[in-house]
Amino acid sequence: MQNNKTIVALIILINLLTFSALSQDKTIDQIIAVVGDNIILKSDIEAMHLQNQAQGITSEGDMKCEILENLLVEKLLVAEAQLDTTITVTPNQINQQLNARVDYFIQNLRSLEAVEKYFNKPISVLKSELHEVIENEILSSQMRNKIIENVKATPSEVRYFYRNFPDADKPQIPDQYEYAQITIIPKIDEQEENRIKDELRKIKDRVENGENFTIFAVLHSECPSASSGGDLGYFSRTEMDPAFSQAAFNLKPGQTSNVVKSEMGFHLIQMIDRQNDRIRCRHILMKPKVDAEVKQKALEDMDSLVTEIRSGNISFAEAARFISHDKDSRNSGGLVVNQSTMSSKFEVNNLPPDVSKVLTQLNINEISDPFLSINTNQREEIKVVKLINKTAQHTANLTEDYPLISDMFLNQKQNETIQKWVAERQAKTYIRIDPTYQNCDFTFENWIK
Repeated sequence: MQNNKTIVALIILINLLTFSALSQDKTIDQIIAVVGDNIILKSDIEAMHLQNQAQGITSEGDMKCEILENLLVEKLLVAEAQLDTTITVTPNQINQQLNARVDYFIQNLRSLEAVEKYFNKPISVLKSELHEVIENEILSSQMRNKIIENVKATPSEVRYFYRNFPDADKPQIPDQYEYAQITIIPKIDEQEENRIKDELRKIKDRVENGENFTIFAVLHSECPSASSGGDLGYFSRTEMDPAFSQAAFNLKPGQTSNVVKSEMGFHLIQMIDRQNDRIRCRHILMKPKVDAEVKQKALEDMDSLVTEIRSGNISFAEAARFISHDKDSRNSGGLVVNQSTMSSKFEVNNLPPDVSKVLTQLNINEISDPFLSINTNQREEIKVVKLINKTAQHTANLTEDYPLISDMFLNQKQNETIQKWVAERQAKTYIRIDPTYQNCDFTFENWIK
């Protein structure tokens, strides 16, 4: 303990000597907390506060107090992780999260230039400063996972947890729906595709003759990015449609692609910048329109199929497997999976609006009439849905909601394990917090000694 205090005193002295050398027009940084051999500066908290705001993160409490406590816990976790030879952080892990963090800033602040203005520094400097922050976040996350890796929830523990859970606090589960679907995407006429491609080729010629790609994107693109001149920000190869990514990643900065066909339509892509395994592009998206007669024919074909299913000549599941164009659901007989929970249950607000409007009017095992829908690629499709099951609004119970209750108990048990670990490290570690932060309402006790 005496050695720790000596090291801390030296750290403080070195920082004070450094601060005294700063020009008088700069604000002297302040040591807010000391954890063992590590310090937390006021600038650390201010920088994290700015980052949270840039990512749209809000808090009902005192955000700076929350940031300080997160940093206090992180210092304890990182110190332990650095002693554990099984925990490592690779440059690729850091770069992936670094790029994702900057992309999130751009998404919330609308442009790279706005990010640089907000943080008052070039993006290269911001990334350099974030490098150690992200490395520590990864180390602390891995250490946290190691602490709780053996924490399990047995069925008997979950049942005991549920029986002793106050009735007033038990979660209320809203109506939930399970459904299957069959979809048909009407074929687009070749002449319509050629019209779109010709229009995009003309735009490319004009861009290569000196006209502004951004203006064409604003005027012609059918992607939401049109309002920002088609700018998609930075993305990795796996984040986009494969055909789009293949074309985009083959470009050089300033170069414009040939016409590219994707699941969404046809594109012109212009490379803006490349940073390691991520690129920034702008694009123009044009979507071919389905001929009205083709769409009507698809509706009639689907209506005939529904008649066959209702007559018992073919099952809904068989029709989905052999006819549906939706590759995610056809192999499971049309059963749709909620990608947020990986469950087949959907709350109303998780359903696509066009599906919700139809599904909520059906009885169990009833099949809808065909209706027009828009898929995730913003393509028109003809769809029918079948209501497989509906679970009415209820208080969570072990029979219907065991996974939810098990997760609640496991989360509680993991938190208790972390709290115990932090308390043990607090008792063994020199910790000092500046008086200006000693009135914070911390989650963990015993920061103030």
